[in-house]
Amino acid sequence: MNMNQQEGRVLRSLEGPAWDLVAYAKTGGYEAWRKCVADSKPQEIVEEIKRSGLRGRGGAGFPTGVKWDKVLNHRVKERYFVCNAGEHEPGTFKDRHLLKHAPHQLIEGCLIASYTVGAKASFLYVNHEYHEEQENLQKALAQAREKGYIGKNVFGSGRDLDLEVFSGQGSYVAGEETAMLESMQGRPAMPRQKPPFYPTDFGLYGKPTLVNNVETLCNIPLILRKGASWFNEVGTEKCPGTMLFSLSGAVTRPGIYELPLGTPLRDLVERCGGGVPNGRKVKAVFPGGPAFPMVTADQLDLQMDFDSLKKAGTGLGSAGVIVVDDATCMVAKTLHFSNFFKGESCGQCPSCRMGTINLASLMTKIEAGEGTQKDLDTLLQIAGFVKGTGYCTLVTGAAVLVQSALKLFQDEFEAHIRLQRCPYQPAPVTAGSA
Repeated sequence: MNMNQQEGRVLRSLEGPAWDLVAYAKTGGYEAWRKCVADSKPQEIVEEIKRSGLRGRGGAGFPTGVKWDKVLNHRVKERYFVCNAGEHEPGTFKDRHLLKHAPHQLIEGCLIASYTVGAKASFLYVNHEYHEEQENLQKALAQAREKGYIGKNVFGSGRDLDLEVFSGQGSYVAGEETAMLESMQGRPAMPRQKPPFYPTDFGLYGKPTLVNNVETLCNIPLILRKGASWFNEVGTEKCPGTMLFSLSGAVTRPGIYELPLGTPLRDLVERCGGGVPNGRKVKAVFPGGPAFPMVTADQLDLQMDFDSLKKAGTGLGSAGVIVVDDATCMVAKTLHFSNFFKGESCGQCPSCRMGTINLASLMTKIEAGEGTQKDLDTLLQIAGFVKGTGYCTLVTGAAVLVQSALKLFQDEFEAHIRLQRCPYQPAPVTAGSA
């Protein structure tokens, strides 16, 4: 993919290799970390993050400062920190970009987070498929250790703080924070029930654990260096700052774009992405990946932030925006993602294990032109039954996908049944008689 990128707040160009500490330091790199170690109390750091209004960029949009505060002030004093760089969501590739092009910025954010909550040990959980990204990260860590920014006696302060890279599993579920923690302890990557097993209370080794996403952590040094008020200059009142949007699908210029939260979807698709190529039109958009309801072309003026999209009946997630053009069969597109969810279910929860299998099976039947009206009713019944069940949101994503497709494109499903084939494929030629 051609990785178009805009220069912004989080996305910045360096004069040298991405892993070069000197190049990063020229941009103000590690100033915030040095200040934290020298004269900042953990609670003061937490309060500044709270004032910034930063919300997690990994999908849930939970206030970052509130999460940090909970771990810092937990009654259990043995705590851990984990950066979740698993990134398994279809259509999302921003964390991979940051790992490759901004490793020092991520490391600085991790160090500040770990220091603030008083972590006993700290880890960077990285998708095992990200080979080059892990190499860059290790080079950057080695340079930071050599300079005394990390490891023993940081900045001569007498404090010790290190980061360990953990190469994670490649499954979709392994990116869910509790499944990730399970895999880090040598167990199968299966989610825990929440509640009660939230990582802030019962995380790594059963201790309070701060888990943050890559983009979230890359914002931390900037906030502490430039201030919460600077961070609040862009975005919306309840969703301040910028967001990295992974734009893919039917657009001229797919890539990563940093935009203020609250930017209209149309700006992302048309101004940044160059619109739909080959004279086609937008048919649908997944604003937060396939686990959130689709929006249609008449909703392109929706603001892209957590609250606006939730109000519109969908979600921002990790901002993996997938554009679908009007030459695409939505039944086939739904089947594609239904098969994805079926293949990625860990099988722990019966409703997910059987629900994803049954949804994908019915979608296969309908897409092949062998479905009936009763199958459409059954699809909705199954989706309604399994939605909201399970220890993670995988089965809910599978259900929402089907519900959204049937709500917006029921005519295409019915056409498959009526014609007994996909209307987007040429009609079969019947041999004539001589």
